[in-house]
Amino acid sequence: MKRVLVANRGEIARRVIRTLKKMNIESVAIYSDADEESPHTKEADYAVYVGKSPSSESYLKQDLIIGICKEMKIDAVHPGYGFLSENAQFARKLKQEGIILIGPSPEAMEIMGDKLSAKQAVKSFNVPLVPGIDKAITDVNEAKLIAQEVGFPILIKASAGGGGKGMRLVQNIEELEEQMKMAQNEARSSFGDDAVFIEKFVTKPRHIEIQVFGDTQGNFVYLFERECSIQRRHQKVIEEAPSAVLTPELRKEMGEAAINVCKACNYIGAGTVEFLIDADLKFYFLEMNTRLQVEHPVTEEITGLDLVEWQVRVARGERLPKLQDELQINGHALEIRVYAEDTLNGFVPDMGTLNRYRIPMGEGIRVDDAFEEGMDIPIYYDPMIAKLVVWGQNRNEAIEKAIEAINEYQISGVKTTLDFGKYVLKHEAFRSGQFDTNFVKQHFSDVNLLQTAMEEEKNALLSSLEQIWNKIEDNKRKEFTSKPVYGAWKLMRI
Repeated sequence: MKRVLVANRGEIARRVIRTLKKMNIESVAIYSDADEESPHTKEADYAVYVGKSPSSESYLKQDLIIGICKEMKIDAVHPGYGFLSENAQFARKLKQEGIILIGPSPEAMEIMGDKLSAKQAVKSFNVPLVPGIDKAITDVNEAKLIAQEVGFPILIKASAGGGGKGMRLVQNIEELEEQMKMAQNEARSSFGDDAVFIEKFVTKPRHIEIQVFGDTQGNFVYLFERECSIQRRHQKVIEEAPSAVLTPELRKEMGEAAINVCKACNYIGAGTVEFLIDADLKFYFLEMNTRLQVEHPVTEEITGLDLVEWQVRVARGERLPKLQDELQINGHALEIRVYAEDTLNGFVPDMGTLNRYRIPMGEGIRVDDAFEEGMDIPIYYDPMIAKLVVWGQNRNEAIEKAIEAINEYQISGVKTTLDFGKYVLKHEAFRSGQFDTNFVKQHFSDVNLLQTAMEEEKNALLSSLEQIWNKIEDNKRKEFTSKPVYGAWKLMRI
């Protein structure tokens, strides 16, 4: 494998390119109009233009990307996450052209890409499932009978869905018909498929996922768990590894269940098996993501492994670099996703220009990002600016280090979720480990802590700017008055 095309953008493209360079493999980046000056295009060995800014006119153009692969004699494609990473049709086209996909087979993608087929596949492997049905329904009367049998509250979920789309919580039979129609409409709009099914709603659920790997020799391992219960709009904001609630015995049981999910679809490569855990620490299979996850860095930090390197080695037909008894957890890691969002206004995207962008640095601090100071946050893609990852010898140390890193982060020009991250890290429910996926709903109405965090962040920025001002004023005040930072400081002082 001498040349790999990275069929993605942003921080994950940069992340993959870093490992390819380490492995002495040439990297080929692709970019849209919006990403022409993005760091990933500069860091790759080659960069190829693929179209206009909307992803449908660039990063999702399968035939164009495959044409580039053929023209540039590409050996393999790394799809990152999102875009074409779980597209079985794309995987099959690559296979037909003799191009390696650094990922699972199209068949595994198809089985696990549909929640109903995934449930049916894992049933025979004794993987615990949430009570409910494993077939699609369209008839409201049938849905009412099933709901009464399962017991309210229930969840209506899109079979082909993800990211909370096509999902509705139903508390009683009176609201079922309306909620079912809404779920079907959203599923049809988002996925072109209005198939839905019913599950029992797990109260006080925690969202815990297991990182898995399989190779072509039939070996499987689990690289422990990630706690992903801090979410907004059913999407993760803060992740950590390991979980604060798993015992060694439960970790082993969940890990073995995750490997059984892999066996159910002959899985090869990196994948993530997601589970819900209830208040009694009973776990239930939720779904499998057939790709690398956004939050994979926390697993890398506690294992000391490069998961992208593992993906490449497995795709080359090599055996897994380590087997289960060679793996162990070291310390604790946290990831805070830094989104360009207005946390006090329902987490709506807040696009704009990064007038100032300074990242924290130091031992145990890692920032995976995609932007430089002065760049615009494009409206066409997910508004994530960066992933702030910290490692500590234990959970408390990691939390404190994360708070310090947030204080050192300097961003102006857009609102971000850094203040929300600090709010969570300081909250007693999080620090005690006693929280679930309802954290935002239960605790975010108390905005006093959040406003305090925002005030601290503003004061930290003001203090930093004042230090810059005092240092330069002593030397070259006249020269300094023409620099943008002076204007920003004067504006903030006023």
